[in-house]
Amino acid sequence: MIHLGIIGTNWISHQFVNAALETKRYDLTAVYSRKLETAQKFGEEYGDVEYATDLKTFFGIAHMDTVYIASPNSLHFEQAKQGILAGKNIIVEKPAFSTPAEMEEIIELANQQKVFFFEAARNIHEKSFKKIGDLLPLKNKIMGANFTYMKYSSRYDQVLDGQEPNIFSPHFSGGAMADLGVYLVYAAVGWFGMPNESHYFARKIPTDVDGIGTAILRYDLFDVTLQTGKNADSFLDSEIYFDGGTLILDSVNAISKAEFHDRNHQERDIIELTTEENPMIEEAHDFADVLENPNDSIMGARYEEWVELARNVNKVLTTLRKSAGIVFDADKE
Repeated sequence: MIHLGIIGTNWISHQFVNAALETKRYDLTAVYSRKLETAQKFGEEYGDVEYATDLKTFFGIAHMDTVYIASPNSLHFEQAKQGILAGKNIIVEKPAFSTPAEMEEIIELANQQKVFFFEAARNIHEKSFKKIGDLLPLKNKIMGANFTYMKYSSRYDQVLDGQEPNIFSPHFSGGAMADLGVYLVYAAVGWFGMPNESHYFARKIPTDVDGIGTAILRYDLFDVTLQTGKNADSFLDSEIYFDGGTLILDSVNAISKAEFHDRNHQERDIIELTTEENPMIEEAHDFADVLENPNDSIMGARYEEWVELARNVNKVLTTLRKSAGIVFDADKE
């Protein structure tokens, strides 16, 4: 059994805990919050849980072996570092870290301490994502792709009122690309590899991060266009263009529907996909496979692939952000 601790008492933490418990491979051991009542409110539905209001006490809970971190983005690095030094495996909600330097330090430290670091990019762990990847042709048969994930955030109302919520703050490494665009970058890099060039044309909002934007990833033979935003809604499908037709996806962040339009035969083939009610169950299983089999060579190879993908996605996100003139506090540290 994996003994899980939680940092971050928002809805996504509840979703991960429920997914983890559903696998029957985890139990919820501890919850951290700066306010005891907040931690207790989060944990009350999960039975016998320990609570901590300072990180030293939290990471000192001996029987807790793995920590899921879903605090504001800019806090991930120091909390992950402290957890690793305490001998804990860490699962860090995407985007895990603000800069490549932070990413490299955590990867190296985790290796030194012989613990695991996972970035919780759930879409790459879904069976539907893996199935689409298996169906893709050789790169010389791909003509391009267009991925979209754009969803209005209620916290943008606060921006309009002159406030600076964490998700829209450069102090907390926020913005549309960091929050939603990361799924698109994971899809592109996961399926096609690292691009040769990355450019982001963003519209900044008053807090000086991106509210909406379009990115272009240039590969040897094709381009991938990414459209993301948190101050508007999009209802567009995502598409991958082949030399003989088009693969149409309802999304790339959580694929539930896919069909291939064959240009030559003017036919549409429905692709059968399997989805889970809780979209975090598959990543919880994947993480458990590694955590429960730390010396298995196959699991080890999968883990290294995820780490390398996380490293590359972080590099692309940073290149995109800097090309749009978006500066985080973490860049200055």
